[in-house]
Amino acid sequence: MASHAALAASPLHDHCRGIATRARRAALDLAAVPTERKSACLRAAADRIRGDVAGILAANALDIAAAPGFGLTPAQVDRLMLDAARVESIAAGIDAVASQPDPVGEVIEESTQPSGLLVRKVRVPLGVVFFIYESRPNVTADAAAVALASGNAIILRGGKEAAHSSRRIAESIRGAMAASGLPADAVQLVDVADRQAVGEFLAMDDLIDIAIPRGGESLIRRVCSEARMPVLKHFDGNCHVYVDKAADLAMAEAIVVNAKCQRMGVCNAAESLLVHRDVAAEFLPRIAAALTAAAGVEIVGDADTRRLVPQAGVATEADWGREYLGPKISVAVVDSLDAAIDHVNRHGSRHTDAIVTADEQAARRFASRVDTACAVINASTRFNDGGELGLGAEIGISTDKLHARGPCGTRELTTYKYIVTGTGHTRS
Repeated sequence: MASHAALAASPLHDHCRGIATRARRAALDLAAVPTERKSACLRAAADRIRGDVAGILAANALDIAAAPGFGLTPAQVDRLMLDAARVESIAAGIDAVASQPDPVGEVIEESTQPSGLLVRKVRVPLGVVFFIYESRPNVTADAAAVALASGNAIILRGGKEAAHSSRRIAESIRGAMAASGLPADAVQLVDVADRQAVGEFLAMDDLIDIAIPRGGESLIRRVCSEARMPVLKHFDGNCHVYVDKAADLAMAEAIVVNAKCQRMGVCNAAESLLVHRDVAAEFLPRIAAALTAAAGVEIVGDADTRRLVPQAGVATEADWGREYLGPKISVAVVDSLDAAIDHVNRHGSRHTDAIVTADEQAARRFASRVDTACAVINASTRFNDGGELGLGAEIGISTDKLHARGPCGTRELTTYKYIVTGTGHTRS
């Protein structure tokens, strides 16, 4: 293995260092850009993307054609694939970010001290974001938009599987920035496929303020292991739906089918179903038939589930914590609300967990006691998404407990500084 000194002197290191240095300069410039100019630039970027649908789809076709060579699963191909409607969704997401309140400059707290000093706590950008993601061309636009709107520079390291699509989208955004007089180097797409490039960036804590990985668990664990700067992340999305004894079962059926089947290859899709014993005999055969009809979903479950759903397979201990990202779900019968809460807290990934119930007290207890970034009451887990929760778009979902939790939009890409104003004050 090459020594650290040898790596530091390598052309790859120099290339990555150049990208990060330009991002740092751009971040300092972008931090002072007024809201109106950032919003106008974002709308111009959305318009450029709408005007380049044919080019974006042609680039995406190259990625789709190469997908078999990368061994992508059907769920991964679905996440990679674009059509005209998905391109419009990308543009609409950028417009939505442009319409969000600008968090930069917000005065969080203000006080005048006995000394007469005026102390303000003011929201400011984080600085430079290194964003690593896989096979999601729409994420290129979301991340760039959220970073730009919050005054941050972003270094985008997308997966090779989406390289053509991401490059075309990034070109539209950078073109809009240059035309708007904003520093185009605030959005840079890493143009080398060498995996060592990721390690180079993760060592540059003098230039990069935060790393955000979005992809498979192995990628995220690598970033957490190597990064010298803070990491904002979630490892997986083992999301639960609990059907309480007081649930409207028609509502529960609709929610479970949507949470599991609406789009299975995403982190907020339901992977585990818990059903209160009092309604299990009525609900489980019903939901099993609905899941089979909707998407041929395979069920694995405990002994009570298998008794009520004969076609269900045996759930192993590993199944209770597994993110399937496909047509499979684990199912358990529980004796009480607290048993459901305990199951979620033992096996969940602290991402998104839902309860279906007409009992307000049960809903409140579930929401307060489940250790999760997003507790959902009488709705699908699929709503844990920046766009759906009013953030416009997100750069990722965090299951961490410090700095940011849940969908991360413009506000979550800021920190704060203290601005202290005196009138010639000196301290005795």
